[in-house]
Amino acid sequence: MKYIDVKITARYQETDKMGVIHHSVYPIWFEVARTELIKSCGHPYSELEKRGLLLPLFRLEVDYIHPVFYDDLVNVSCRVHMLTKTRITLHYEISRADDDEEGKKLLCEGYTHHAFTNTDLKPINITKEFLEVYEALALFFNEED
Repeated sequence: MKYIDVKITARYQETDKMGVIHHSVYPIWFEVARTELIKSCGHPYSELEKRGLLLPLFRLEVDYIHPVFYDDLVNVSCRVHMLTKTRITLHYEISRADDDEEGKKLLCEGYTHHAFTNTDLKPINITKEFLEVYEALALFFNEED
């Protein structure tokens, strides 16, 4: 199973009145990691959009486990959880970047579910029009998961 990891420093403007990162920020961090995963496949999101491939989100799941505070350095891990010809689901894990592997604490976990569509938001079979993108994404997928 192949992950992409992105380091993010929690910014002051992302905190709420309680001093923790607001719940609405985590999906943005997911997007940062997702964009990096797609770029690491050799197909930047901007290129895919120019070629007519969109990945609209149709479902978001987030489990908030432990709080993140201002100035914490977090690691956002992203991998492909499910991949079909018409959909992709990505899995995310957020932990403090300075925790060692043994003491690593899961802070947040989530999933985003996307369809493969054309620019008219009509579902497409990615293997027919963008086979090389499908094959690159498949490198981040483990069917045994």
